[in-house]
Amino acid sequence: MDREGRIQNACKKIVECINAMSFVNLDDQRVHSLVLMREIARGVVENRDRKVTKSDVTRALHTSIENIASACRDIVYKLSKMSYNGLDDQRIHSLLRVKEIAGKHAKVASVGSDLWIRESLASEEMRPSNIDVLVGGAEILMIEGSQEVEIELRNEDGHNVVQKRPVTRAKRASDNDVQDREGQTKMFEHESLEGEAQLRNDDAENQVQGISSRPLLLQSLIWPPDDHITLGWIQNMTSTLKQLSQDNTPSEFHAIMPITVVDKLIDNASSIFSKELNCVKIDCQREDSKVVVVGDLHGQFHDLLYLLENAGLPSENQFYVFNGNYVDIGAWGLEVFLLLLAWKVLMPHRVYLLRGNHESKECTLAYGFEKEVKTKFGDQGEYVYSKCLDCFKLLPLASVIAGSVYTTHGGLFRSTHFAYSRRSRRKRTQRLELGSLEELSEVKRSLIDAPIEGSNTILADVLWSDPSHRQGLRKNKARGRGLWWGCDYTEAFLKMSKLKLIIRSHEGPNVRSGQCHLGDMLSGYSMDHDVGSGKLYTLFSAPDYPQFGRKMYANEGAYAVLRSPNFEIPSFHSFKAVERPKADPFVTIDDEDKKASSNHEDEIGSSDDEYERYLVEQDLKPMMKKWTFFVNQHGETSTAAISPSQDYSPVEMTSGVDFKELGISNPPSWSVLFPDDAGGTKLVQVPQVPEVEGLPLPPGIEEPHKSAYEYSFKLIAGLKHMLQTREAEINGQKRRRHD
Repeated sequence: MDREGRIQNACKKIVECINAMSFVNLDDQRVHSLVLMREIARGVVENRDRKVTKSDVTRALHTSIENIASACRDIVYKLSKMSYNGLDDQRIHSLLRVKEIAGKHAKVASVGSDLWIRESLASEEMRPSNIDVLVGGAEILMIEGSQEVEIELRNEDGHNVVQKRPVTRAKRASDNDVQDREGQTKMFEHESLEGEAQLRNDDAENQVQGISSRPLLLQSLIWPPDDHITLGWIQNMTSTLKQLSQDNTPSEFHAIMPITVVDKLIDNASSIFSKELNCVKIDCQREDSKVVVVGDLHGQFHDLLYLLENAGLPSENQFYVFNGNYVDIGAWGLEVFLLLLAWKVLMPHRVYLLRGNHESKECTLAYGFEKEVKTKFGDQGEYVYSKCLDCFKLLPLASVIAGSVYTTHGGLFRSTHFAYSRRSRRKRTQRLELGSLEELSEVKRSLIDAPIEGSNTILADVLWSDPSHRQGLRKNKARGRGLWWGCDYTEAFLKMSKLKLIIRSHEGPNVRSGQCHLGDMLSGYSMDHDVGSGKLYTLFSAPDYPQFGRKMYANEGAYAVLRSPNFEIPSFHSFKAVERPKADPFVTIDDEDKKASSNHEDEIGSSDDEYERYLVEQDLKPMMKKWTFFVNQHGETSTAAISPSQDYSPVEMTSGVDFKELGISNPPSWSVLFPDDAGGTKLVQVPQVPEVEGLPLPPGIEEPHKSAYEYSFKLIAGLKHMLQTREAEINGQKRRRHD
């Protein structure tokens, strides 16, 4: 055996010896030294490069403490399920006392230090009992006449952790003091037993039934000591989170899912994501291989569990690709994200998580995830939220499955190699060109919020773009970023990339509502483009969306299954929403409507028929205007008309009229659309004219109605003057051409 092998064997024996030791008679300093030695030896055995730090030892001790808390929960669980029939008063009293003590410690999970044992026990005037309980691997021994309690835990790797703490702050000064204390204790016990006997005669049986019927305390999740999660660990995590969502409040989340576990989970997953390309290549060429593609989930944890059960768990021959939008809107975004991270850590080459537009700071601040995390982790919420954001930045943007299927959240993207067109002698305009997979591979994806402009706009395009029934490639004005692309560009992208199928997400039934050219998404999917080189589908996996709001669409969710060897021929499986526990919203649809003005909304309605018809007709007669709300520098709500062919440049309202008080949410604007010389459109400010003609105002009209009437008359007069002037200019140009 070589030298390195001998060193590893020696270190392995060190780990085994320390794990087999009992720490009963050791002080804190010696326990710390032994744990430090064990962690150093474990690092050698596992070929870790980094040094063992004080925090590593602290985390190891914390894990042991959390194990103790979990064992206490087991004690509470066992005693809650016990039948008290046939037990005498003293035995019932003793068991209820043990349950009370264990219950107090069970509430303390993932604590910063072992002081919780010292403080909670020291403040407890526990009467000595003669009870020896062994439940769930933790032994709590209370010795009669003793002023200390010993708690010994044997964790999964055989490590014994014993906490020996004072039961009371009182110290025995002499044998007489001990006798006095014992006498007082017996007197106290006698009085208590008499009272309990009377209580039992009256309603003790109802009291026991009430205690037994209380919600059972869940066992705190513990990160595996060997740093390797298993299928069993994930299954336990799944059932624990499911029960937690049903029986506990969000503020109790951190007691069951300790921050130490969240830290480990995010760190391990982030390490994997950081090594993946912007567009991951998924090689699944085995004959029995299949790939399940999943769309938006939006915090609907129980629907995700149904999907995994119905489609089958990830395995050696079953891949999963998730298209993003794991969080926001729904009540369990954290559960969804953490569970998928666990699957990623367990099977990094079978489970792929892509980024959605809601995996960003701006969206999570606006649509509930930030509030959800801080509610579930309290004072530590900001730290956990920051960890999630750091992980979001590392998520890949797209995937190519078996060299034939492209999946992403939003869709296609522009080229970073700019082209220009000379549509006018006076002006050169920048023309949008379709981007390639090679350009996608160069994107800097580590930005938490996708930029609207600049060299990295491909990131925004991939996350925010939508397909259109009209041909062409243009800016997506409904969302404020990204693109609209037609079937001609779907064909161009498939042909250029040598692909046969696109599956994207990003649009649910609320976005497609009212559109007549694209699918309504009520079945969870829609075929949007069918071209010579292949097809484009939109996939949405959150049924009965949104979870909270004034209007919930009775839509089904769906997932796609791609099978070898014909991965380009998907089968779609729709499913209805499962029963969800009652939950308070972290965001409602009313909040979304308010935030739409900041272009944070994922689903602002994208019915673009009017815009596209305007582009085609290039005429002022239809003059269909889309009103987009924004907040000006004075904090007042304003509106401006926009066109998909013209950059959004709102004009501030200065009417002084409180239209909200009148129930008008989209007051008329002093800016309108006119064709420009380059073949596009531009916003034109309506001029004010000195003479205003209008209908006489009703007698006795009061504010704010009077001001609203006057404002409208001025605007109409300005529009009339502008159109007359424009018509005179056009007629003059025609006469000059004829002359």
